[in-house]
Parts: sequence; structure tokens; C-alpha cells
Amino acid sequence: MLPFLLIQVPVPAPVPAPLPLPLPDATRAALLEALADGRKAEATYAAVLAKFGAVEPFLSIVDAERRDQEALLALFRTYNIKIPPNPYQGAPPLAPATLPEACAQGVKLEEASIAMYDRLLSQVRESDVGRVFRQLQEASRNHHLPAFRACAGP
Repeated sequence: MLPFLLIQVPVPAPVPAPLPLPLPDATRAALLEALADGRKAEATYAAVLAKFGAVEPFLSIVDAERRDQEALLALFRTYNIKIPPNPYQGAPPLAPATLPEACAQGVKLEEASIAMYDRLLSQVRESDVGRVFRQLQEASRNHHLPAFRACAGP
């Protein structure tokens, strides 16, 4: 019978994930602008819910705006960007007088978001930032805007 030898094989140390490169100022500014836009939309739609109750499409879209902000905040954490305070915390905007006016305001906010992302996408080169911006823009274009247009009526 042969002796059983234990051979210790060195285990390589885990390789830490590379730190992200510093972001260009334009990308940092684009992320801050996108977060501000999302916070404004969320606060505006939440004000409508506070005034009119749990009405659609505001109920669904305010939750979507919160998820959108989480996607942006993940990028802030990835690139170690300080998250600014939310200016709408404790000071929400006033809701329009009627629900159709609120829906029309939603149309304007979503159209402005779509245009903002067109502009911001031309300024960023980081693939992960571009991917999130495109996803948020598509949500505004394909889901939020049509819902507010339907709500606003002819």
C-alpha cells in the first residue's frame, strides 16, 4: 500500500474588482440631472396621489419613478458619487386643481424627461450609464407618456 500524501496546492488570493475609473464631469453632471428629474417626477406624482387618492396612472408610475431612482442610485454607488439630498423631502410640489390637469402635467414632465435623456445620452460614454439612461427613457416613452396621454384625454 502506497502512503497517501497530502499536497498543499496554493489557492490564489481573490482578485478584487477593479475600481471604476473617475467619471468625466459631463457624466457626473448627467447622473445628477437624471436623479433630480426622477425626484421631481416622483414628488409631483406623489402630490397628485395625496390630493386625489390612489388613482391611476399615478399610483403605478410613482412606484416606477422610485425604481428608476434606485437604478440611478446604484450608479452613484458604483462610481462613488455623493448622493445629494432630495429637495422635495418635506416640501412636495402642489398638485394641479383637477385630475385632467394633473395628467396633462404628467405628459409635459414625461416629454421633458425623454428630451433630457436624448441630450444626456449624447454626453455619456460609459456603457452602464448609457444602458440605464436608455432604459429609463424607454419607460417614459413607452409606458408613462402613453398612460398620461390616455388620462389627459383628447
